[in-house]
Amino acid sequence: MIDLLARHPQLAPEDLISGLTPSPRYRDVRFGTYRPNPDYPSQAQAQQELEAFVTAPPVKSGGFRLFRRAARPEGRGMYLDGGFGVGKTHLLASAYHAAPGRVAVMSFQDLMYLIGALGMNRAVDAFRGHDLLLIDEFELDDPGNTHMANTFLGQLMPGGTSVIATSNTEPGALGQGRFNARDFQRQIQGIAGRFESRGIDGPDFRQRGTRPEDTLTAEEYAAWLERQDPATLAALDVRDLNRHLLSVHPSHFAALLEGVTALGVLNLTPMPDQNVALRFVHFVDKLYDLGLRAAFTGAPLATLFDDSYRHGAYAKKYSRCLSRLSELLREARTLERI
Repeated sequence: MIDLLARHPQLAPEDLISGLTPSPRYRDVRFGTYRPNPDYPSQAQAQQELEAFVTAPPVKSGGFRLFRRAARPEGRGMYLDGGFGVGKTHLLASAYHAAPGRVAVMSFQDLMYLIGALGMNRAVDAFRGHDLLLIDEFELDDPGNTHMANTFLGQLMPGGTSVIATSNTEPGALGQGRFNARDFQRQIQGIAGRFESRGIDGPDFRQRGTRPEDTLTAEEYAAWLERQDPATLAALDVRDLNRHLLSVHPSHFAALLEGVTALGVLNLTPMPDQNVALRFVHFVDKLYDLGLRAAFTGAPLATLFDDSYRHGAYAKKYSRCLSRLSELLREARTLERI
């Protein structure tokens, strides 16, 4: 069994920009495998427009340039705005596979961690030669990431890198309800002005036709455990996990889970410390994106995060986490019944 608590991954800054490809859960998706909900035409429309966006040739720069090399066309932006589970990440990964040239994909939170680790200038330089950057779950939670996002896009996109972002918030409404967004309207509008926005409607496919899952019983967990390979299994109490996550930089969570195929987390309990809760949320994002099997026991999911957190600045992070935990539990139960 793998002992996560004994792992203290250390990554060089250049390691953070390697392997920015779709996660295993989305490695095999394509535009052709996306199944838009016929009750919500915006899904099919977004699919068609995004595919056209990534396959269209770049617009050439205008103007006469005597004895000078033509400037690279300024990058374009597309912004997919929709709720949880409507297929935005599927479409983003499909764009990665369909787009020509040099492409990278990462979550917005991972981008913020990368900029923090590298510094703004090095982060911009790391992506300057890319034709397309794909940013999942774009969200402005505080003044810090608002400033970083505006500066990063403002330095990168004029050099020719196009950006596609997904979010649960319309671009002009970024930051609302999270901090005093009125003080940052120029920066927020600067970000929004770089994108064409496309709305995607529909229910959360992870909950479609089902009720949210509850944590596993002791019997269900034991049955799930028997089906795992001990050599690539990690299992620990949530309190030990959360203490350890506080000592690992979030940009290293993927390295923490390297070689793990299944993770059991025991005795989920309410998390009154928001710093602990947000680390756990990002860890679940990594666990989900990596396509790992996971099982959880303990308190009901609805009790994990305080109501003030679930309706505060990071509300959408918590909602996404609960949606993904529910899907992971449903997968665990399906495996247990096989």
